[in-house]
Amino acid sequence: MFSREESKALRKEFWISFGKSFPRKWILYNTKIKDFSFKFYFDKKKAMVMLDIEHQDLENRIKYYEKMESLKSVLKENYLPEAVYEDVHYLDNGKEISRIFVLKEGVSIHNKNTWQETMVFLNENMQKFEEFYLDFEDFIKA
Repeated sequence: MFSREESKALRKEFWISFGKSFPRKWILYNTKIKDFSFKFYFDKKKAMVMLDIEHQDLENRIKYYEKMESLKSVLKENYLPEAVYEDVHYLDNGKEISRIFVLKEGVSIHNKNTWQETMVFLNENMQKFEEFYLDFEDFIKA
């Protein structure tokens, strides 16, 4: 087991290493759509690349999720075949959001032997997600 400090240090080391291995500016929160953001996630059991739609206003959240839902076949056929759509997802703090993600299981931020495959997974899938977003940005924003 790792202490809280050791775990924090490993997380920091991973993300610094990832940034050095794949240096580029990701879109992430810079979608120009409020509460519509791309995220990386890596913990002790899995890694994920996500698009979170977190609008406080349920109507706006539904609007953007429905736009993404209408593009589901395009996303899955041409960009991310493993994409999972969740119209309702609860964050650890209880907040309800909508989420689209790709998942890699069997990796751990505490196991450096899984870091390289995780970095490749995160990089490749975020690139595909961003490519999809840029291809359909006008439609999504409209």
